[in-house]
Amino acid sequence: MTSEYRHIPVLLTECLEQLELKTHPTFLDCTLGFAGHSFEAAKELGSSGLLIGIDQDEVALTSAAEKLERIPAAERPALELLRGNFGDLDDLLLSAEVPGVDAILFDLGVSSVQIDTIERGFSFKENAPLDMRMDPGKQTLTAAEILNTYNAADLTRIIRGNSDEKWASRIAAFIVKAREEQPFSMSDQLVEVIKAAIPSSARRAGGHPAKRTFQALRIEVNSELTVLRRGLDAAVRWLNPQGRIAVISYHSLEDRIVKETFASFADRCTCPPDLPVCVCGRTPVLDIVNRKPILPTAEEIARNPRARSAKLRVAQKRG
Repeated sequence: MTSEYRHIPVLLTECLEQLELKTHPTFLDCTLGFAGHSFEAAKELGSSGLLIGIDQDEVALTSAAEKLERIPAAERPALELLRGNFGDLDDLLLSAEVPGVDAILFDLGVSSVQIDTIERGFSFKENAPLDMRMDPGKQTLTAAEILNTYNAADLTRIIRGNSDEKWASRIAAFIVKAREEQPFSMSDQLVEVIKAAIPSSARRAGGHPAKRTFQALRIEVNSELTVLRRGLDAAVRWLNPQGRIAVISYHSLEDRIVKETFASFADRCTCPPDLPVCVCGRTPVLDIVNRKPILPTAEEIARNPRARSAKLRVAQKRG
């Protein structure tokens, strides 16, 4: 079975409802993957629409193109599939000569092909090289290099800051000590060090003890939080008036960035609160559609456990 068929799009019905594609004919999928969301979105867009898909994985782009082209030509929107990172959204859309976008989707989960391809090193469940690069062709920094060269203070900052790991400083200290005997190269080495660092009583709850550290390393390798902020800012600029942006996040750090970014565009005034009228001239750009995030149903979680931590936030461009 291919990764394409293993992939189940998260919050699919909710995304399609919120993006209102029948009235928003230019759709941008910033995390195309295997076109799980985009395949259904294309059906709603129809032949008069435009679907733009972005992904930095060539395998995913090829598979997505093949899948989307299964839709009969008379019912399929125009397709513009671009290889790149949504952090470079300005350059990508300029190169495609796109004037503006009516609906934008970010699905921030690590794709199935990355998780399930053992040699990419994203999973703590299989022994593999400590790589974790989303785009090995362009990126040079790997998880192994971080583990073998960063000092204990920087490792602590990364692990705690990118995952809220309670035992970050202790894990960092154990990593520094372990690499003196043998440099890190394989995921099993790191898993064992993490298990040794976290007291046995703390390992009995909260899932696999290595989960948070692996997440933290992946985020650092790919500069995910910086890229997310840059991508969201660009996406808001490219939205047409009344256009909608929907973001699915999977952990609190991502969700916090999405929430704060939407809020910053919805409340642009920088005047002191005691001023009777606004004098800064900064007007709201977005209206927040759902103040509380949309969560997956129990039925969806049972069908697709990877949806368990998903949160969907939606905003609409003013104008």
